[in-house]
Amino acid sequence: MDNFKVSVIVPVYNSCEYIGSTLDSIINQDFSSFELIVIDDGSTDNSLEIIKEKLSKSTISYEIIHQENAGVSHARNVGIEKATGEYLVFVDSDDYITGNHLSELYNGETEFSLIQFIKKDGDKMSTPDHYSKRLMSCDEFIRKELKMEIYFNFWQLMYKTSIIKDNNIRFNPDVIYGEDTEFALKALVYGKEIAVSNEVTYYYIQHSDSAIKTSEYRRFEVVEIFEKMAEFYRSLGKDDLANLIITSRIPKAIFGNMNFFFYNGYDFDEVLAKMKELDLLTKLSKFEGDSKFKNKIRLFLLNPKLYYKMWKKFKNSID
Repeated sequence: MDNFKVSVIVPVYNSCEYIGSTLDSIINQDFSSFELIVIDDGSTDNSLEIIKEKLSKSTISYEIIHQENAGVSHARNVGIEKATGEYLVFVDSDDYITGNHLSELYNGETEFSLIQFIKKDGDKMSTPDHYSKRLMSCDEFIRKELKMEIYFNFWQLMYKTSIIKDNNIRFNPDVIYGEDTEFALKALVYGKEIAVSNEVTYYYIQHSDSAIKTSEYRRFEVVEIFEKMAEFYRSLGKDDLANLIITSRIPKAIFGNMNFFFYNGYDFDEVLAKMKELDLLTKLSKFEGDSKFKNKIRLFLLNPKLYYKMWKKFKNSID
């Protein structure tokens, strides 16, 4: 059996328009010691045929797994079980990576490494983050994420496989929003350091029919996920991280998703009713942090309708 340095995991569901380009970007890496694991999650289009044809003509090591549709989290978990590499990397089936993605991530020393990404939404492209440190402790990184001082996606990381498998860290198949952040934050707590690169090697393609844009109020599920994360951290004796979730991450997630609904034309009364149903106003009130954001929360809690009217008038300054 080959001793691969990296296992690349790609879940696929009805991605016939994009999967060819995604696979090309993986096949054409300047890094040779990797295996590719593609999990076709019951596609009903010709994704599987494209995958087989594309990979059969390549010289890389690969495995194609076909399963009945069970969701992206289950597919990723199957990939983790099959992986034999020293490290894990995840690539979504409609995204693509540059030729130096794996070589930029792999160092064989730190438990994690990080690259930067660009989000493409039609003709719009985001500005990548820039880190001042080349090496960051996992604890510092987690704290920055919980304070939302960094914008982070789980596929920016390369993960030490032993950390994932030894601690039985998997994606939650019961949710469609936030399961990837949960996975990363659980994994990171078991590590010491992250090697940080400011190289942009991942291109995240946002589509109008993506799960995030069609999930409606399930976006608020992230609150329950973070509450369980707080319990998880407490079980490890990380009470300070658990408190950060309650007093920072959850309130900011609630507020951010609320404004997302406003931006996308959801009815104010409907949004507020849903927030009350989920007791999100109480959880929002627990925010402890910078005064500017706290004042926004206070205004909203004092008079939600007034906040909404002001938001509509000054969208770019109040959200």
